[in-house]
Amino acid sequence: MPEYLQRRFGGKRIQIFLAILYLFIYIFTKISVDMYAGALFIQQALHWDLYIAVIGLLVITAIYTVAGGLAAVIYTDTLQTVIMLAGALTLMGFSFAKVGGLEDLKNRYFKAIASNHYGNTSCGLPRQDAFHIFRDPVTSDFPWPGILVGMTIPSLWYWCTDQVIVQRSLAAKSLSHAKGGALLASYLKILPLFMMVLPGMISRILFPDLVACADPKSCKEICGNPSGCSDIAYPKLVIELLPLGLRGLMMSVMIAALMSSLTSIFNSASTIFTMDLWRHLRPLSSEWELMIVGRVFVLLLVVISILWIPLVQASQGGQLFIYIQTISSYLQPPVAIVFILGCFWKRTNEKGAFCGLLVGMVIGLIRMVLDFVYLQPGCGESDDRPAVVKYVHYLYFSMILGVITLIVVVAVSLLTEPPLEEMISRLTWFTRKDVPRKQEVPIASLSIPVKGIHEAGPSPAGQLEIADGPENTCKNRSGPLDTEKTEKKSKFMSLFLWVCGMESRDNKDSPGTAAEPKAGVTATATLDEPPLVKHILNINLILCISAGVFLWAYFA
Repeated sequence: MPEYLQRRFGGKRIQIFLAILYLFIYIFTKISVDMYAGALFIQQALHWDLYIAVIGLLVITAIYTVAGGLAAVIYTDTLQTVIMLAGALTLMGFSFAKVGGLEDLKNRYFKAIASNHYGNTSCGLPRQDAFHIFRDPVTSDFPWPGILVGMTIPSLWYWCTDQVIVQRSLAAKSLSHAKGGALLASYLKILPLFMMVLPGMISRILFPDLVACADPKSCKEICGNPSGCSDIAYPKLVIELLPLGLRGLMMSVMIAALMSSLTSIFNSASTIFTMDLWRHLRPLSSEWELMIVGRVFVLLLVVISILWIPLVQASQGGQLFIYIQTISSYLQPPVAIVFILGCFWKRTNEKGAFCGLLVGMVIGLIRMVLDFVYLQPGCGESDDRPAVVKYVHYLYFSMILGVITLIVVVAVSLLTEPPLEEMISRLTWFTRKDVPRKQEVPIASLSIPVKGIHEAGPSPAGQLEIADGPENTCKNRSGPLDTEKTEKKSKFMSLFLWVCGMESRDNKDSPGTAAEPKAGVTATATLDEPPLVKHILNINLILCISAGVFLWAYFA
């Protein structure tokens, strides 16, 4: 994704700026949150210390993450998705059977109050609008304009421009496969309402003294977090409700889900750091070096994320979901706006995009820092936070941040020179079907060594392709002397190469060279769609949208 903006706008600063921002977002909203959630489940199940559980989770994840690339992540994701669906649907059935169905859930939820609750306070009482999506725009915890607009902007960033999601779409072998993957994700996205949200509410009914604790001292004893224990609702349901065998299945499901997220994030973060940052510092870095640097960087990310976990616990009243939404609302809207304008407005230029990103990020970071400095007061405590934190809901702030970024990008783009034609062609929605330009270089004008040119198979124009990068001019320089020096690798070295993902490299290949393209293999995925497949995908799109509209209308 940073590379797309670099091609669309030119220059280096947007690509580097965005790469650094993505890594910060991964630490704040992904890695630390996933580790904390997984450790919380292990802590509830095995009664381990929180940080021992974190280390255990990371060790299990590292066993198959470090040795694999994107393909390994995708295959394990697919397997774990099946396991997660089976386990979560099973738990959903047990939960609704225990509480008596949806109508009993609605009736009993408002009576789920901790036994040590004091009658003269609202602390620990369930919200009266708990079953409504469209809530009061001023006094509620989720104002409906913020739900419709404020949450949509970070969602556009996540589903359309996040490296973790887009990396999978770009790995599809055809446009139909990419569309089908997106539709499958949208169908699965409907299920958490029934598999996670409603069972979480059932957990409050079944265990009100634990999940609905309101006294900081009792909450500290129950879950180790004085801000509240709502985060243990789902793990508690799994441990207390399911029989022994299914409990083990769900434990594997929860761990698999979190390991799946961690592997995806580690892979994407490593890609962004090595390709968008490290290569700017060392343009001629070898594949070996990129592999090792990527692994070391992931370890650094893990350490920083572990240190960030206490802030995750303390912020937003101990509610993990609210923490994720707040950080997303502060950091992601500027990126989403710049991507949308870059794709759909040809006049957007590099100066406008960079100024919009910079202004938006500064404003968002200021609000995020204020949120951590002035923590949300507990129930019954006086609220002495600044007005911008106290009265401006984070979803409204997302809307304001998006509008400010939009104004800055449009104004600066119109006041400066328009982008060059090569920065628009095939890089926006309206120019995506432009015919690519072929740059033919006369052979007589070439003044590079013969080894710098290699035939890439018969091409339509009968041209010769020039090797990309200066390292390819040094290809095949290893001679008989180098071959004689190579010895049989030791078992330790073989293990090291396997960990680094380099075990398939032949001795004759130097670390910096790329593999020759195979004859008959196309370099790009096909955009052609069979008519039948296209119709099936379009029908499923309509069905999925209809299901979403129905659920919004039902719970509005």
